[in-house]
Amino acid sequence: MTTPLNAVSDSDSLDAELSAVVAHLGEALQRRLGNAIEISNIDVATLGGSNRTVLFDVRGAGQRRRLVLRQETISMAYSPFLPSATQYAVLSAAYRHGMPVPEPIFELEPVDELGQGYVVAAVAGESLPKRLLSGTQFATARARYLKQAGAMLAKLHGIDVAEFAVLETVPDTLDALGAQIGYYDGYGEPHPALEFAFRWLEKSQPPANARVPLHGDFRNGNMLVGEEGIRALLDWECAHIGDPLEDFGWFCTRSWRFGAVDRPAGGFGSRETLYRAYEEAGGRTIDREAARWWEIFGLMRWALYNIMQIVGHVNGTRRSPAFAACGRNTALIEYEMLMTMAGKFD
Repeated sequence: MTTPLNAVSDSDSLDAELSAVVAHLGEALQRRLGNAIEISNIDVATLGGSNRTVLFDVRGAGQRRRLVLRQETISMAYSPFLPSATQYAVLSAAYRHGMPVPEPIFELEPVDELGQGYVVAAVAGESLPKRLLSGTQFATARARYLKQAGAMLAKLHGIDVAEFAVLETVPDTLDALGAQIGYYDGYGEPHPALEFAFRWLEKSQPPANARVPLHGDFRNGNMLVGEEGIRALLDWECAHIGDPLEDFGWFCTRSWRFGAVDRPAGGFGSRETLYRAYEEAGGRTIDREAARWWEIFGLMRWALYNIMQIVGHVNGTRRSPAFAACGRNTALIEYEMLMTMAGKFD
């Protein structure tokens, strides 16, 4: 299928909405790169939930590369996700400082008629956790993963927070625990286990560390990996400023081990391996006990994210079988959270 705007698809199966997106995308590229631009090999990612993700090849005017459109398609009340403009600013700052992230290409403007979003360079690699944890082709990557992840966090946490000033007013920046309680109140769905967790976390909160830029969703599944190791850190929609241990607690929660519960650091190995890699790369000394508090915080936060998804499904904001299943998933996370608090789960 070829449109008058030189937007090319390899099939006639694109629905009307996506066809319109492709047409406007072709125009947006022409405005920036020249009228000879053609896009082809269009693919819509099926994973992820907060944005439409369209991968495509661009050719012409000296260009030949694969790019990705991240288009904001859902607006939800009490959402922890950053608006696209903020995400793009954060991604651009991370890229300027040498973080392994997709290269920012351009941010959408009103004239593009695509709403909010941005275009970045595509990075080849695998992100599915089960494949990364079991595929024979990723044996070398698995052996390097925690060292690379620790060094990546040390680099990110070492960037001056002034470079991420756009995050200063994000609720999670202002008060990490208070923000979660605010989201919970907004959903209007009672969960006694979470209310118990709020009280436990309030009473046992460790001393605060220096505030640093946080990825906010640093975990197995949000990194593109090749056979040689990690290639890119994706999904900056939860970025904020806070305690560096928050990124570690999230990475090591039971939820992100994908069945490898005896390997707490993302299913790849021990916490100590990750902590030492961070410290050896110039990161701050990790308070091991405080990091455990942030793991429990992470389980609470992940349960809230699942509540957000089921509420969106029920009220019709974003409906899908995957979001419907988040209702059951919330109960499983609450169980793991309580067992971790009780010292029954590591």
